[in-house]
Amino acid sequence: MQSILTIAQIAISLALIVTILLQKRGAGGSSILGGGGGGGGGASYYTKRGFEKILFVSSIILAGLFLITAFLNLII
Repeated sequence: MQSILTIAQIAISLALIVTILLQKRGAGGSSILGGGGGGGGGASYYTKRGFEKILFVSSIILAGLFLITAFLNLII
């Protein structure tokens, strides 16, 4: 059981890394320091659609699964 959880955790972590790296870089360093983003000095907001939304939701789900497998790995 321990090895199955470890393999699952490695697979989930690799999938999580891929989904995070594929996402669009929305908040760069300049916007953190108050430099950029979309007229009027405020941040530019937009709606995630299509593949970008799928990546966003799947990264949240994968992060949750990773936490669950990490806690199960501690318990078992």
